[in-house]
Amino acid sequence: MPLYEHVYLARQDASAQQVEELTAQLKGVIEGLGGSVKKTEYWGVKSLSYRLRKNRKAHFTLMDVDAPPPAINEIERLERLNEDVLRYLTIRVDALEEGPSAMMRRAERDRDREERRGDRFDRGDRFDRGDRFDRGDRGDRGDRPRRSRDDADDSDAGTSAGASTEE
Repeated sequence: MPLYEHVYLARQDASAQQVEELTAQLKGVIEGLGGSVKKTEYWGVKSLSYRLRKNRKAHFTLMDVDAPPPAINEIERLERLNEDVLRYLTIRVDALEEGPSAMMRRAERDRDREERRGDRFDRGDRFDRGDRFDRGDRGDRGDRPRRSRDDADDSDAGTSAGASTEE
């Protein structure tokens, strides 16, 4: 039987439990039509690049499926009818990916990075750099005469790119 990767996006208003129930329902349909679901991954609620049906976030779920084409057609039909499903995408693949998907590896990598990083504010050298406003190399500018706004407007008008000079 052909192998597929199937991802669907559910509304942010749906609870995680409702999304799991929908996944179980789709899994039951696939198994009823002679297929099998090799792996399911719930990626969580993520922000969307643009609004879909007035939703800015969605629950993402991946299913690795080994099923005949009529089973895929049936779950796509059910997803079109279900109000909670915003989008779905089914891709036929040559082989299913072993282990966690790229999204799950990314989540693990981010967790590991957070654990290694720890609390960044425990470094003592960050905030004791002294007075940053003392530049030292400029020297004292002393009192300079203030230009009035009228003088500034006159000088700007004479140096503008569109101004013509008469000889």
